[in-house]
Amino acid sequence: MSSDTERPVTVRTSERGAATRGALLDAAREIFVSRGFAEAGVTDVVARAGASVGSLYHHFSGKADLYLTLWEEFQTRQTQRTKQAVQAARSEGESDPMRLFIAGARAYLEGCFEERELAALFLRGDGPPGFEVIMRDRMRQWARRNAALFEDDKGALVVVVTGALAAAVSEVALAEDVTAARVLTEDVLAIIGRVQRP
Repeated sequence: MSSDTERPVTVRTSERGAATRGALLDAAREIFVSRGFAEAGVTDVVARAGASVGSLYHHFSGKADLYLTLWEEFQTRQTQRTKQAVQAARSEGESDPMRLFIAGARAYLEGCFEERELAALFLRGDGPPGFEVIMRDRMRQWARRNAALFEDDKGALVVVVTGALAAAVSEVALAEDVTAARVLTEDVLAIIGRVQRP
């Protein structure tokens, strides 16, 4: 058999593997959102995905890995949203660090509105052991990225605006009244926008 005839089989196999992986993640998302991480079982996920336990362990090391993969993929989408918003603001001539921060913050919050159930899942405190450490580390990384916008003002200002945004994220994700959460978000962004650089 030539390599030309073997190639489509490999492609089909990897496409099938990617489809199975995606189905497992979709199922995990549904199960974790509806039941919480602690109450979810691997068998629930594979049943919802129409997959086998073996296929789950082929793609993931277990339930915690599913959760952390959902988290990482969400964070990747959020990073893309904020980068695109900041780049768009810069391409329109904006150079004020606070306005660039607000553009990125607004995009991040919009992502939380779009994926509200998933954002809430990560903020409820019902994750795998050690997840709170991952969240704290990500918050520090986020603050460092925000500091890059403010160039020399990397101290208290970054802590204040990042902390205010983190509180707004919690409100967006966990609030029962979405309209009130949107109003609060706009108020928080307006207040952050009025903060004076030292």
